[in-house]
Amino acid sequence: MLKKEKVQKLSLLLMSTLLFVPTFAIQAEESTEAEVVTGASIKNDQLPLKVVKTPLSRTESLLHTAVQIQIYHENQEEVMDLAFDYIERMEKLFSTNLEGSDVYRINHAAGKEAVKVAPETFELIQKALEVSELSKGKFDITIGAVTNLWRIGDEAARKPEQSEIDAGLKKIDYHKVILDEKNQTVKLAEEGMVIELGGISKGYIGSGIVKYLKAAGVNTAIVNLGGNVIVMGTSPSNEEGWNVGVQDPDEVRGAVVGTVRKKDYAVITSGVYERYLEVDGVRYHDILDPKTGYPLDNEISGVTVFAPESVDGDGLSTSLFLFGIEEGIEFVESLEGVEAAFIDKGHHVYLTSGLKDKFKLTNEEYKVVE
Repeated sequence: MLKKEKVQKLSLLLMSTLLFVPTFAIQAEESTEAEVVTGASIKNDQLPLKVVKTPLSRTESLLHTAVQIQIYHENQEEVMDLAFDYIERMEKLFSTNLEGSDVYRINHAAGKEAVKVAPETFELIQKALEVSELSKGKFDITIGAVTNLWRIGDEAARKPEQSEIDAGLKKIDYHKVILDEKNQTVKLAEEGMVIELGGISKGYIGSGIVKYLKAAGVNTAIVNLGGNVIVMGTSPSNEEGWNVGVQDPDEVRGAVVGTVRKKDYAVITSGVYERYLEVDGVRYHDILDPKTGYPLDNEISGVTVFAPESVDGDGLSTSLFLFGIEEGIEFVESLEGVEAAFIDKGHHVYLTSGLKDKFKLTNEEYKVVE
């Protein structure tokens, strides 16, 4: 997702509850329609694993969504266990509300002291600040001072008073997140600042799972973190890649607008179809503008990002929603290996140049804008 002239330098930064149907559709069959698919090291000294058509599959409720991993090799139960253990460990580090988590400790020490964190937490925050800089602040992890007021998606969701929003806006500034790489500490410069990693943490976790799988020799798999999807290798039934469906923003459960064949890629969507708050007949979705403190209200109903790395795609998907279609397309075209599909409220689909010959429209209610 990085600027083309900065790819080599910045890529070094990247190391190593309610169930809902995921917002992507992937299939391994020849059909042109997409179907909805609902700390240890591993020694890899074996020959390439045989690919099978029926995967080892496991689904659990984690990260506030339905998490599913499908491995298309036999006898990979141990690797599957390690992958889910990793997800649980990361969730405990990155949780905003879990007492004792790294993020909880950082927020409660805001304006007071630096907090030593796990290497994964430090790396994730470092990456998040990189995305904040790249997006010129449209993605900002210090937006927690405002998201904590709205709490959209939670039983305590409400529309805050304007005075509360005004006070929260003063605490949003990613430049005031102070990192000490030598000591692996994070400090928020002002009391009342709050970081919220929900806009990028699933992408980071997805990238981490892929590393676990690759270390074990797995080369054909699907990782679905509730709309954050990574496809490894290619479909056992189609050498051109997995058939990935782009979510219909008007439908919560699984309908798609079109499909794209992809190999070894991450596909992430942001949209207004999952979490929202309705007050006096007005619907407020959970994508907040860090400049106004309110849910963004523009022409976009959904954005799907295709990126080589899950963590990059996750941070970008929210940013592009805030950019808008015209500026967003221009921004994506400046990034290495990244493509995007924008869908507006009038059922028009806008594609970046790398998707125009690959995207197949499957929903007659939508139209691709040339």
